[in-house]
Amino acid sequence: MFIEPRVGNGRELPRRGWIEVVVGSMFSGKTEELIRRLNRAKIARQRVEIFKPALDTRYHAEDVVSHNATSIRSTPIAFPHEMLLPASSCDVVGIDEAQFFDQSLVEVCNQLADHGVRVIVAGLDMDYQGKPFGPMPALLAVAEYVTKVHAVCVRCGDIATYSFRKTPSAEQVLLGETDSYEARCRHCFLEGQQERTALGTAVAEAAKH
Repeated sequence: MFIEPRVGNGRELPRRGWIEVVVGSMFSGKTEELIRRLNRAKIARQRVEIFKPALDTRYHAEDVVSHNATSIRSTPIAFPHEMLLPASSCDVVGIDEAQFFDQSLVEVCNQLADHGVRVIVAGLDMDYQGKPFGPMPALLAVAEYVTKVHAVCVRCGDIATYSFRKTPSAEQVLLGETDSYEARCRHCFLEGQQERTALGTAVAEAAKH
């Protein structure tokens, strides 16, 4: 369970910033946890700003929306540096789907935290191949607080940490939901990858004849 750091009232100590990262597979509740923390900050009357990649329009062009339809207003941006000016006067900054940004996101998050902003980042830690995704590894390294959330494997019901792609696309970035992805545990993920490799080999062999 994540225990939020105690924040001073601002009259005794200078404002201190830090980075929190929430990671996991698809359907693990990352965005829902991000929204929960941001709403708590709003209840505490803190100045909050939320950003998401402009390319992610799956549920809404502007709102950050979880798979459970929980939502919060956000600002879509194409590049991480675009958040520096609007976030400069904030107490808390939330960033969703961070894996879709480039590596400059790490420096932007550090810069905000260095200036006293609480930065909460949510994103996939691994892509559909089970490999580290975008700037997430570096963010995990510099974050003060890391929370890994888990989904449920649709095949066996075990804890799922992988996002298995059901479509044949080889692009690293492919927006989709249950039509394109499913959460799987390590065993079922590897099984699916092996089945895909075997199918590809069979198709290639058949094409030769």
